[in-house]
Amino acid sequence: MVTKITDGIKISVDTLYQPEYSNPAGEHFMYAYQIRIENLSDYSIQLLRRKWYIFDSNGTRREVEGEGVVGQQPIIDPGESHQYVSGCNLRTDLGTMKGHYQMQRLIDGKLFNVNIPEFQLCCPYKLN
Repeated sequence: MVTKITDGIKISVDTLYQPEYSNPAGEHFMYAYQIRIENLSDYSIQLLRRKWYIFDSNGTRREVEGEGVVGQQPIIDPGESHQYVSGCNLRTDLGTMKGHYQMQRLIDGKLFNVNIPEFQLCCPYKLN
């Protein structure tokens, strides 16, 4: 698990290779990732947008952005957290992801970015 805190917002990421949805012979590797967003600040926040940078070990780079996460724009009060699971496919058995969330502080409407720490997407046999 990797963790990063930006402006009082803690992002933790855990990943899992999904062999049942992967086809290595067809260069299709599926990964799930679980993200926990903890509000350690004194203000209620809302997650508005996300932007991902996805890297395959073959040099391919993709960018994905959009509103919310898995169809939600959660409001997270101080001391509370939001957790979700999503997925990513790669053409290689090793890659990385990183990015940021655009958040809004509800008390004054201030927009700010929260960094998502870089994390590895790796097939278990690569670790041997």
